[in-house]
Amino acid sequence: MALKQIAPTLLALLGLAAVGNALRCNCTNCEKTGYECETDGACMASTYYIQGKEQHVRICINQDNLVPPGQPFYCLSAEGLLNTHCCYVDYCNSIDLKVPVPTKGGEWSGPGSTWGPVELVAVIAGPVFLLCVLLMVGVFLFQYHQRAYSHRQRLEVEDPSCDHLYLAKDKTLQDLIYDMSTSGSGSGLPLFVQRTVARTIVLQEIIGKGRFGEVWRGKWRGGDVAVKIFSSREERSWFREAEIYQTIMLRHENILGFIAADNKDNGTWTQLWLVSDYHEHGSLFDYLNRHSVTIEGMIKLALSAASGLAHLHMEILGTQGKPGIAHRDLKSKNILVKKNGMCAIADLGLAVRHESITDTIDIAPNQRVGTKRYMAPEVLDETINMKHFDSFKCADIYALGLVYWEIARRCNAGGIHEEYQLPYYDLVPSDPSIEEMRKVVCDQKLRPNVPNWWQSYESLRVMGKIMRECWYANGAARLTALRIKKTLSQLSVEEDVKM
Repeated sequence: MALKQIAPTLLALLGLAAVGNALRCNCTNCEKTGYECETDGACMASTYYIQGKEQHVRICINQDNLVPPGQPFYCLSAEGLLNTHCCYVDYCNSIDLKVPVPTKGGEWSGPGSTWGPVELVAVIAGPVFLLCVLLMVGVFLFQYHQRAYSHRQRLEVEDPSCDHLYLAKDKTLQDLIYDMSTSGSGSGLPLFVQRTVARTIVLQEIIGKGRFGEVWRGKWRGGDVAVKIFSSREERSWFREAEIYQTIMLRHENILGFIAADNKDNGTWTQLWLVSDYHEHGSLFDYLNRHSVTIEGMIKLALSAASGLAHLHMEILGTQGKPGIAHRDLKSKNILVKKNGMCAIADLGLAVRHESITDTIDIAPNQRVGTKRYMAPEVLDETINMKHFDSFKCADIYALGLVYWEIARRCNAGGIHEEYQLPYYDLVPSDPSIEEMRKVVCDQKLRPNVPNWWQSYESLRVMGKIMRECWYANGAARLTALRIKKTLSQLSVEEDVKM
C-alpha cells in the first residue's frame, strides 16, 4: 500500500487517541482562554481571502460536525478561495496555510492534500514531536497575546475605520444577518464578524438599567442597535445569554434579534457587550404604562408573545435541529414592543435548554432566580420537578397569563380601560418576598381579578379564559404555548386583525 494511502489511517488512529482526553487546539477567537480551546473532534486551520486580504482562522471543530466521515463539511477547501486543514494532534493547527492554486492536472495542491515520507514520519513520531510543539506554542501564544492586546488598544469603539477588516462597506446589519446566518448553522453571525461589528458601534444614549448593568442605544452604519453592557461581575450571565441567543435555529420574528457579543477591554476594566436589534417602544411594561391599546392591538401583542414563546419551547429534530428552551423569567419588562405593534421576547440569561437525545436539562450556572411576582406556584413552594423539562415550560405559561392580564387591563373597549398595574398589585408590596408571594398564590390560591365587564366583548372574554387556564395550580393542566397561539390566531381571524 502506498505511503499516501497508509498515512490517513495512521493519522486517524493517533488522532482518536488524543481526542479521548480532549484535544487542545489553537483558537484565534478565544481571548478569555488564552487563545486555546478543547474539543472531542479536530483542530482546524483555515486561510481565505476577504476584500483582497488573506485572513487566518484557527478553531476547534466538535465531533458532531465531523460528518459524513471522510470529507466533513468544515474541513473542505475551495480552489483559489479557501484552504482548510483539519488535524488531530494537540496544537496541530498552528500551521500557516496558503490559498491553494490549480496544478496542471486540474487538481489543487495545499497542505493535507497528499502525504509524503516527511509527513508520515511526523505522524509516527508525534508523541516526541508534541513536546517540542508545546514549547513553541507557549512562546507563540505569549507573543500573539502581546500583539493582540496592543491591537485592541488601537481598535476603539468610536473608530469606524476598522470596518474594512472583514466587512464590505455597503453591507447593512440586515444584509449580514441574512447572508451569514442563513448560509451557516442558523445560530448567528461568525464570531469574527460579531467582534468587528461590536467594536465599530458608537454609543448614543442610555435607555435602561437593570441588575446586570445598562442598556444603550448605539449606531452602526447609520442604523440603531441596542447594546446591553454587563458589569464584569455578571460575566456568567453575559456568557449564558450570548450562548442561548446563538442556539441553532433560534432566530424568530418574535424573539429579540441577536447581533453580536464581545468583551471590550479598555485597559482599566472589561465591559461585556451584548448587541441586539433596537426597538424604540422599549419594553411591554414601558409601552403599557404610556399607552392604552385597541382590541386589535391587544390581540397582536398577545398572539406575537405566544408565537415567540411557542418557538422558544419547541424542539426541532434533525442535524440542524433546535433544543427546547424555557425562559424562566418571563415578564412584561423582558418583552419588547416592535414598531409594528408586535412583541419580541428578550432577556434569555436564565433560560434552560433540553437535549432530548440525552434527556438532560442544561441549567444556567448562576445563582439568580426569576422575578418573584411572576413565579408559578410550584416554583414558590419548591415542588417543581427540576429534572422534567415540561415543568419549566408550564412555569413560563403561568407567567404569560400574568402578562396577558397586564395587556388586557389596558385594552380600550367601548371607551373603557383601566390604569396600568403589575399583577397582584393589590395583594403584595411593590417588592414582595418569596414568603409573601407564596402566601397569596399557594396558600390563599388567589389570582389577579378578571372584571365581569370583559364578558361583554368576545376578545376580552377569550383573553380572560386563556388567563384562567394559564393560572391552574397544577402545571400539567395549563395550556401550552402552541395551544394559546392557535386560539389567538383564530380570534385574530374573527376580529379581522392584520398581523
